[in-house]
Amino acid sequence: MSYLEKLKDLADRETQAEAGGGTYRIAKQHEAGKLTARERLEMLLDPGSFVELDKFVTHRCTDFGMQDQKFPGDGVVTGHGTIGGRMVCVFSQDFTVFGGSLSGAHAAKICKIMDLAVKTGAPLIGLNDSGGARIQEGVESLGGYAEIFWRNVQASGVVPQISVVLGPCAGGAVYSPAITDFIFMVENSSYMFVTGPDVIKTVTHEEVTKEALGGAEAHAEKSGVCHFVAPSEKACLASVRKLVGFLPQNNLDEAPVRKVDDAVDRLCNEILKILPNSPNKPYDIRKLIADVIDHGEFMEVHAGYAQNIVVGFARMAGKTVGIVANQPAFLAGCLDVAASLKGARFVRFCDAFNIPLITFVDVPGFLPGTSQEHGGIIKHGAKLLYAFAEATVPKVTLITRKAYGGAYDVMASKHIRADFNFAYPTAEIAVMGPEGAINILYRKEIAAAEKDGNLQEKRTRLVDLYREKFANPYKAAELGYIDQVIAPEETRRMLISSLNVLAGKRERGPARKHGNIPL
Repeated sequence: MSYLEKLKDLADRETQAEAGGGTYRIAKQHEAGKLTARERLEMLLDPGSFVELDKFVTHRCTDFGMQDQKFPGDGVVTGHGTIGGRMVCVFSQDFTVFGGSLSGAHAAKICKIMDLAVKTGAPLIGLNDSGGARIQEGVESLGGYAEIFWRNVQASGVVPQISVVLGPCAGGAVYSPAITDFIFMVENSSYMFVTGPDVIKTVTHEEVTKEALGGAEAHAEKSGVCHFVAPSEKACLASVRKLVGFLPQNNLDEAPVRKVDDAVDRLCNEILKILPNSPNKPYDIRKLIADVIDHGEFMEVHAGYAQNIVVGFARMAGKTVGIVANQPAFLAGCLDVAASLKGARFVRFCDAFNIPLITFVDVPGFLPGTSQEHGGIIKHGAKLLYAFAEATVPKVTLITRKAYGGAYDVMASKHIRADFNFAYPTAEIAVMGPEGAINILYRKEIAAAEKDGNLQEKRTRLVDLYREKFANPYKAAELGYIDQVIAPEETRRMLISSLNVLAGKRERGPARKHGNIPL
């Protein structure tokens, strides 16, 4: 074979590999409103940056006539490219080849690109669209999943891992995304479940649709498995690019710095309009956050889940920060099981990847009730406490209004080693709210007032007295628990100044293999 013939042979092989399962199956993929594996990579990565690896790998199965059904690439496209000029490692499962099912060879390709991500310190992005394990290969496919899971664990906290579910992801396949840092799903086309509707009907006699069981909405709002939901694959992949722009390449790098023209010393005049005069009136903490951060650009994480706490990424003076904030507009901002889990996971991610944390506190306490107690609020609330206490990144806390009871301690207080703690003059720092406190402190006076018929007048006076004496930031400031009481309009300047001071922070905990977070 001449050199030109060899070049033509190479081109033919590449064409065959790029054809996936063929024109018919590609057409079916498009009919379902889904892109192909390669189309997705083109949309995700910078134009012309993708370098494919293992393009000609095929499976090794000889049972059930599989030796006569071989496709170059074996149902997954792997390689590396760039997003915003920064390298990422990627794999994209091809549903047009054996339904994207995972064989030993398919798994080996994914493992190889995962190893490259860790070796080179590049984020790993997996585009999942698979029918699950390839039944014809039996335990080899199961072993392939386990090899992927092991690598997910080893890469955790070393490089950011992002899972994008763009079709079915069922059975054991769900545990790889579950270990990764962020999961994206698309409305009406992404599904995740350990056991599908047919199995559930057989075993428990429940009838449920794929969407209700494991669709994007179910996992974004109920289970909390999904972090981001998009209306289309195009929008989803654009969101992945946006997220990568906030993140460092690995645990040894800093996040990229973006040039901004939002003045560091800009006054936050909107905050005075956002904060209500009444301590019991709700407001949207996201509006306050938007007034403080660069250009109001906030990428909220887990927006549909545990809405009583808000977490996400923003920039301050061009640098990435992680934000954790109680949300008074939902359940009064109380901490509950779901909010504790959501906050703890986010805090631990930021700590793993050197992203400073800003915490906005307006919390009346932990949500009361038997469902919370029996659901393990003690254990789960301790996870948020553990995460904040364990974090060694710069931590800046601002109390905007309420900070009551144990929730005050948990929300990055000075006592669990936040670096700078600020409060507005509107802050109320106390063991409990005035209405509950006076019932304990002035029990006899209230009983007497009830007998005399002037209960309401007495309660109002006692509440005002308690609020004046305890429900303010100055007692905490006297004790050094609050570093400074600041005017709301000074928020941006003070936070950025604090982050600049902490830029060189170095802190190490005691030597140990690892702590034992209360899982």
